Amino acid sequence: MTPATLRAEAEALRHAGRAVEAIDLLMQALALAPTDTATYLQLGFALQALGLHAQAAEAFRTPALLEPGSVMAQGYLVHATQKAADWSQLDADLAALRAALAAKPDTADDEFGMPFALVGLPHTRTELLKSAALASRHLARDLQPLPARMPTRRERLRVGYLSADFHAHATTALIVDLLESHDRQRFDIRLYSHGPDDGSALRQRIAASGALVEVGGLDLAALARRIRADEIDILVDLKGHTAGSRMAALACRPAPVQVSWLGFPGTSGAGFIDYVIGDPVVTPLAHAADYRECIAQLPHCYQPQDRRRTPGPAPTRAALGLRDDALVLLAANAPYKITPPLWAAWMDVLRGLPEAQLWQLSGGEQADACLRAAAGDLASRLVFAPPVGMDEHLARLQVADLALDSWPCNGHTTTSDALAAGVPVVTLMNDSFPGRVAASILAAAGLEDCITQNAADYVQRIDALGRDAAARQALQERIRSRPSGLYDTTRFARDLEALYERMWARTLAGLPPQALPA
Repeated sequence: MTPATLRAEAEALRHAGRAVEAIDLLMQALALAPTDTATYLQLGFALQALGLHAQAAEAFRTPALLEPGSVMAQGYLVHATQKAADWSQLDADLAALRAALAAKPDTADDEFGMPFALVGLPHTRTELLKSAALASRHLARDLQPLPARMPTRRERLRVGYLSADFHAHATTALIVDLLESHDRQRFDIRLYSHGPDDGSALRQRIAASGALVEVGGLDLAALARRIRADEIDILVDLKGHTAGSRMAALACRPAPVQVSWLGFPGTSGAGFIDYVIGDPVVTPLAHAADYRECIAQLPHCYQPQDRRRTPGPAPTRAALGLRDDALVLLAANAPYKITPPLWAAWMDVLRGLPEAQLWQLSGGEQADACLRAAAGDLASRLVFAPPVGMDEHLARLQVADLALDSWPCNGHTTTSDALAAGVPVVTLMNDSFPGRVAASILAAAGLEDCITQNAADYVQRIDALGRDAAARQALQERIRSRPSGLYDTTRFARDLEALYERMWARTLAGLPPQALPA
């Protein structure tokens, strides 16, 4: 077989969950063509599927060296090293990614732009826009728009939500209550699912919240035709540039108004999406130049919550490997969001609070080992939390005293999880959407005093709360009162519906999209 044939078969095996067999075929392909960059990329994907992020990074390093101008190769490399928590070449790898992105022509569509790699790393809004725009052009390069559909006034505005995550997934945990709260007298809700039916309670709630349409077997063009046939007025993509996305179907223009919301923390970079839904914190109008879409602001936090989501009984600290007498500092974001400056800040916190334990979400054996090594003589103060189901995770979070947010990319659902468990969060807000989400959530919860602006203040605020049990208790009581700014889903639904109606009114009037301030 040719290298291309072996590579294609290996990709099919990986998608079928047979990554070990895929690696065998890819090694055969590399024996025939040892400098084939596409095969190295597939090898990296297969290794990642097995949780071997350090080995995946080495697979990605070869195409990054062979094609230093490839944004895609550089992006996959640096994201894999972050997943492995291996910072040994981070500065050089990030510089190579930024250089490749800067050199890429603004009209290029020759490769995927890997915007998600930038999300967890230091970046500018301009860089994220350029990376996202490159990715959107690449994904949509072979798709043609459908004939224009004239918008018509109807009794109920027809809104479609497109996602692969209508099951036990973080996005659905956030949005399900909102979907249940839509005004069915004024809105006809359709849910286009291109993900699995896992039979979970969340899936059952989703299926009851709107007309659920299974579209997983459709290609992008057929998906667009199905949405067009349903005469959707406003189509909302909930994935953006995240795994499993079919946002590119919107390049066919199946709906008169097309919107990006919730899944990806930033611009889609797509000329075929009209609006990005945010709020005055995550998407201030002053940032409009760095969004391809028009900014549409909700008056409060752009992220909905589920009022019904409350934690079950908490396990004992001993069962989680934590000391009963420790100050438990929760770090529940994935290791790819940890950078050396953030880690240094956490180590400063541990030095200042000798009774503290850092309870970090495990990234697997490789990442955990790297973090222990980076902690040096503080390694004994680290406790890793293995992956568990959503309900079990929420229940165990209750044993923490304080949550430490990550930066430059904040915790998004992670921040909401901590608050749902009654745990206060300290964050650092920066200039790009991914680094402003926790500030938006905390402001809506009335916890503005937990928002800091620089690393020194971040460490100082954590240290002060770590020493003051009464202050922590006061924050916990405010959170457990379920502040209406965060948990009033009925109000959130009315605000979102009003935003949809403003979009639709402009379309009916023949006016182009424009920024819609809160």
